[in-house]
Amino acid sequence: MEKVGLLAGVGQLPVEFMRAAQQTGHEVIVIAVVSGVAAELAAEADAYYEINVAKLDKIIKTMTKAGVTKVTMIGKVTKEILFKGLSFPDLRALKLLARLHNRKDDTIMLAIVDELAKDGLEVVDQTLYLKPLMPPVGVLTKRRPSEDEAADIRFGFATAKAIGGMDIGQTVVVKHKAVMAVEAIEGTDACIHRGGELGRGQAVVVKVAKPNQDVRFDVPAVGMRTIQSMLESGCTVLAIEADRTLFVEQKAVLELANRQGLCICAVDKTF
Repeated sequence: MEKVGLLAGVGQLPVEFMRAAQQTGHEVIVIAVVSGVAAELAAEADAYYEINVAKLDKIIKTMTKAGVTKVTMIGKVTKEILFKGLSFPDLRALKLLARLHNRKDDTIMLAIVDELAKDGLEVVDQTLYLKPLMPPVGVLTKRRPSEDEAADIRFGFATAKAIGGMDIGQTVVVKHKAVMAVEAIEGTDACIHRGGELGRGQAVVVKVAKPNQDVRFDVPAVGMRTIQSMLESGCTVLAIEADRTLFVEQKAVLELANRQGLCICAVDKTF
């Protein structure tokens, strides 16, 4: 069987990728690069290792020793660790950080892609086996957006595309065509919490792909944690970019959204 490497962060997406790759006949070698990854990875992977993201050289050598030539990077790895400080980074990681001309998401990820390529590891499309998780245009819940919510979605879509183009983030929270919060290094969930609280309920969350999205990393994704953050902060509508956003745990998420009266829809620029 052809082998594929999985550099896994937190969340359900790495599990979905692993299972989909295995179903197509691939042997999946998993390295958990942060703590708190899904337990299914260790239980179901063809080979499983835990190596902190700061140990870049060990990660690369483990993959090459296993006979891997293609890898994907998927799952949540918060960028905050670069500012709080990596825990005992190896020399290879230190050299990579020293080469960065800024610490934008794409700058960091492209540097990692280039570093992996030096040892013959090609980073492949995150969505390679996950296309069914990317909904087309349509309302996914029982509740549809109101006219005012639809206007906020359109406003939020354009705003999110603008910040994505600047490589700031991919999510905004909007109410009455006013931006309550913009996602930056803190991540989607913290952005939703802040925006929902400032909006004091009934805010709209919009998540999109960057205008020039590199599908090898940082493809937008939503799931149960997204909905829980919305419920905790009073947001009532989630709009994701159709055909370009990974929607995990769809059945459970939609059941919860319908019980709570939330609206979830997949939209594009013509919405």
